[in-house]
Parts: sequence; C-alpha cells; structure tokens
Amino acid sequence: MSTVKNHWKPGPRLRKPAKLMEPITDPAGWYPEELNSDEWIYRLSEEEIAEILDAVRVVEAQGVELKDITAEHFPLPSLGERLVDIRNEVMEGRGFALIRGLPVQDRSRFQNAVAFLGIGAHVGTAMCQNKDGHLLGHVKNLGGDYAKVRGYMTQSAMDFHCDSADILSLCCLNPAKSGGEHRICSSVTLYNKMLKKRPDLVKELTARFYQVRKGDIPPGETEPWERIPIFSVTDGYFAARGISAHMAKAQKVPGVPKYTEVQESAIRMYKETAPKIAIDIDFEQGDISYVSNHVMLHSRTDFDDFDEPERKRHLLRLWLSTGMRPVHPDIARMLRGVPVEGEEDPTPLDVF
Repeated sequence: MSTVKNHWKPGPRLRKPAKLMEPITDPAGWYPEELNSDEWIYRLSEEEIAEILDAVRVVEAQGVELKDITAEHFPLPSLGERLVDIRNEVMEGRGFALIRGLPVQDRSRFQNAVAFLGIGAHVGTAMCQNKDGHLLGHVKNLGGDYAKVRGYMTQSAMDFHCDSADILSLCCLNPAKSGGEHRICSSVTLYNKMLKKRPDLVKELTARFYQVRKGDIPPGETEPWERIPIFSVTDGYFAARGISAHMAKAQKVPGVPKYTEVQESAIRMYKETAPKIAIDIDFEQGDISYVSNHVMLHSRTDFDDFDEPERKRHLLRLWLSTGMRPVHPDIARMLRGVPVEGEEDPTPLDVF
C-alpha cells in the first residue's frame, strides 16, 4: 500500500451568474491567503504511478505515435477518474491544480512525453500551439530576445497573460538553477479589486484591444493582429485575458490606434494589481500543472540556468481543449488552436 498522503480536494463551488460591471462571485475568485497547498496539490500514490508507467509501456509496445495518443490508448483505471475531478476543478472550481510525483528522472524523453500526453488526454484534447503545428511544446531558454521572440524561448520574467486554450498544462523535466517560479493569480479577484476602486478603468478594459498574433497567422488571413476584450461575460460566465507583451507589440503595428491616457491608466492598474494577488509555485521535477486560461493569469519570474545542457530548465507544454465554458466570440476564435497547412513533426522531443 502507498504511504503517500494526498489531501487534495475540490474547492467550494459557489457561483452566481456574472454581469459585467458588477462584482463577480466565482469559485476561482480567491486570494492567496485563502489557499491551502495541501488541497490544490494532488500527490500521486505508488499505485497511480504504477498505472502511469504500465500505460507508457502499453503505448511503447503498440507503437502508437505521440500525436495519436488518446485516453483509450493510455488506460488509467483508478487515476483516470481523479483526472476528471481535476479537470472539473480547473474549469469549474478554483481554476488550477498541480499533480506531483511523476517520476521523470532516468526515463527517456519519449517515455516522459508519452506519460505527459497520456495523462493530459484524460483532461482535454491537445491543440496546436504554433505555426509549426506542434501539439507538444517546449519551454526552454534559447537565449532569445523577449522583444523579438515568444517569452517561453527566453529566461526573462513574463507579464501575466493567458494562452489560447481552455487549459495550459506544463510538465517540469528540469527546474531552473534559481528562479523561474510559476506564477498564478485569479483574474476574477483582479477584476473585483479594480471594480471596487476604479470602475471607470474596468469599463475601459471591456473594449476590444489589439494584440499581435505571435507570428502564427492562420492560412488565408493576413492581418498581423487580432482583437479581444480583456474583461468579458458570456452566458453568465466571466472570462479575462492577459495584458501581455503581445499587446505592447501591437502598438508598433501600422494601423493600430495608440492607447488613450485612460487606457494606459487601466493597463497600469491591471499590471500593478496582478502580482499583489499572485502565488508562486516552485516546480519540482515531475510536477504537472493545469491552469484555466479563462479565470487565471499566469507568468514566470526570470531565472538562472545550469551550465550543463542536460540540466537546463525544461518544461513540456500542452494546450488542452475541454469546451466546458462559454466565452466571448473573439476568445472562442482563439481557442481553436493555431491552424496550419500540413505538419512535419507535431510532437518534437526537444526545441531546436
């Protein structure tokens, strides 16, 4: 029998139909001091780890390609039910969860990718993350300039933002030498705090803002930007988007109107408030996180890497679709993943 003590449990599910420009009551509207890490960290038991490793062996023996892995290919008789609970907690509860205890050391990159994709298949459907059609992404410092490339290719701190999927999932293969904390804050709490102090600035953030498309422009389209509301309500469900570097970069695109003074004040208050209500998660090797992109914002502190290539900070990444929450049409358009024409290798085992 396993000796691992797992105190994970869902949070309260108190929700009222949301109305824009009114306070939001949502299970994801938490403050850091209200959270108990024993309740949002799911610690794998020895039996559950054995299920995962057995499922990896099944995939290897059957020769299933990484891109084709489904929950049916990756049977988890006991853990599978818990993963459904975790998915529901992310989409309908506190908005995030962490699974701890997956053994990744001394296992091949392929085996770790199989485990991550197989577990994720019980939570949602993997979607393309970039113009190269990648279902499996890699967060790794390539020495890039954050002003020119996407932040996950650098070691820089990142603004609070959202990804273009229902759920962002990360699996830590190697943590950083120092720094690189995974930061999460509740966008529900952010909205409510701003509404209480400056409803006029909240109103500004309900407008449709421009942001660059990160170079991932769908086939047949030419505009280098897209427009989304920062705060929105759809069918009684609140959603927020991040004010990230992609919005700042859009200000340099010809034809995009410059911010007004009031918009700049709203953006400044948003950016100043988010870090004050955030929690920092120190990733351990083998941790898997799940974060809702509709009611959570995430970022990362800057970090220092090890010199040895095999020890450098390296996270696997999935964008997962669940279709469980109604969102604004502009946001729904972004949640289809990144359309691509053909694909070379949708599940690369490293970033090059």
